[in-house]
Amino acid sequence: MSPKGADALARDPASVFAALGDRTRLRLVARMAADEPQSISRLTAGTGVTRQAVTRHLQVLAAAGLVRGRRRGREVVWAIEPDRLVEARRALDEISAQWDRALARLRAHVEAE
Repeated sequence: MSPKGADALARDPASVFAALGDRTRLRLVARMAADEPQSISRLTAGTGVTRQAVTRHLQVLAAAGLVRGRRRGREVVWAIEPDRLVEARRALDEISAQWDRALARLRAHVEAE
C-alpha cells in the first residue's frame, strides 16, 4: 500500500472499528490504554498469544492509527494513539445522536396518531 493510501486508511473511522473488532486487538488496546508504553514481550505476557501473533495484531492497529511503535534500545515499545480513539468516540456519539433523533421522530409520529 502506498504511503498516501495508508494515510487515507488511518483517517477512515471505519478502519478503527474494523481493527477493534478483533477480541485480541481490543484487549491489546485496553492494556496499552491502562499503562505506559510496552514492549511486545510485556504485551504478550500472560495472554496465551504468541509474540508473532501480537506483532501482527499491533501492525493492524498501527495501520488504523490506533497505536505506534517506537524503538527504545533493542526493542520496540508500543503506545496508544489517543486521538484516534477520540475520533472513534465522536463517530459513535454522532451515530447515537442520529439514533436519538430518529426515535424522537418515531415517538412524535406514534403519539400524534
